[in-house]
Amino acid sequence: MRDRIARAMLPDDASTRRDAVITRIARAAEIAGRKPPEITLIAVSKTQPVEAIAPLIAAGQRHFGENRVQEATAKWPALREETPDLKLHLIGQLQSNKAADAVALFDAIHSVDRPSLVAAIAAAVDRSGTHPELFVQVNIGVEPQKGGCSPTDLPALLEDARGAGLTISGLMCVPPDGVEAAPYFALLAKIARDHGIARLSMGMSGDFETAVTLGASHVRVGTALFGARA
Repeated sequence: MRDRIARAMLPDDASTRRDAVITRIARAAEIAGRKPPEITLIAVSKTQPVEAIAPLIAAGQRHFGENRVQEATAKWPALREETPDLKLHLIGQLQSNKAADAVALFDAIHSVDRPSLVAAIAAAVDRSGTHPELFVQVNIGVEPQKGGCSPTDLPALLEDARGAGLTISGLMCVPPDGVEAAPYFALLAKIARDHGIARLSMGMSGDFETAVTLGASHVRVGTALFGARA
């Protein structure tokens, strides 16, 4: 594994792509009167092999996002052994029966979206003593094909989480495809303010600058960091 990361230090586009994304985040933050360190860049590494991830680690990237518990379990333990300060975020849907595995592996879970999952995570936290950072995924466009809690159901879900002894640190959303994302980001920010929630996981490769100007604390960037998928 160390050899893989050493090879990644050879000239590679990964460092250039990462620097470009960080520069764009900083410019968007400046426009909004924010400080760049307020924004966490999550490199979306789902379906990416270790050989594609290693150059970004070598370039200094530390936060990565995965969609599936099983895929992350196969890739990340060895990478984290070599680079212990890596932080892993679950950004995909989570089945309740995988909650214990997710709590053990991930530093943050961005897809809390229903009472049964709240209960499963609470039980896993109680057994393990591990407390990942938790975000509620809000189905901000109320799209039936997407996961996430509807905005109208959010207050009850937050109450469920509090009753289970869980702290919800933030909200996450994926706006509808093919439309301007800004109104949806602004709506998520308003909902978060109304509920006293400080963190917002929103913005991807095509719209992360807009998300930063509207208050994102975490942006989830894949293509702009890894390049276009084959």
